[in-house]
Amino acid sequence: MGQRCCRFCYKEFEPSRFHPEQRACSEKSCQQQRRSQNRKQRLRDDTEYRDICRDSARKWRTRHPGYWKQYRAANSQSVERNRTQQRQRDLRQRLADLANNTSADLKSSMVRVWWWGPSAGDLANNNLAPTQVFIWQRPRGQQPLPEASCKQHPSGLPAALAGYSNQHDAPPI
Repeated sequence: MGQRCCRFCYKEFEPSRFHPEQRACSEKSCQQQRRSQNRKQRLRDDTEYRDICRDSARKWRTRHPGYWKQYRAANSQSVERNRTQQRQRDLRQRLADLANNTSADLKSSMVRVWWWGPSAGDLANNNLAPTQVFIWQRPRGQQPLPEASCKQHPSGLPAALAGYSNQHDAPPI
């Protein structure tokens, strides 16, 4: 038969002669992953199996009322860890929803999108909307800019807004 590469740990292994289609090695962690994937696929594809699992959990909850309330009261560290993990899952889901959002047609426009924040790296393919942001902020105590330093090179906010013909073209301030 020949060596095969495990689909989880990528180590070579000898498949069982009784299961020549074997794709995972016999390591405990690889077998756990294989079982987990098989269960998820069966839950997704087999409606009867899904119903049986749902009903089984429902029956257990009716036989053990108040179990989770007692568990959470006794295990505050676990509760906090679960809350933190849920916040991370929620953030990942929101970022995943944004990451490949291509609701705007940007083929004909020259657009630069700048993202700031700790999760900005996860939004590489986001082109939600064409926009341009201008931020003008004068440091405290500094005098306002002069109207114009010369006619060829005007300065200040009035000069920046002078190129806009009507109010709809002007950037938000």
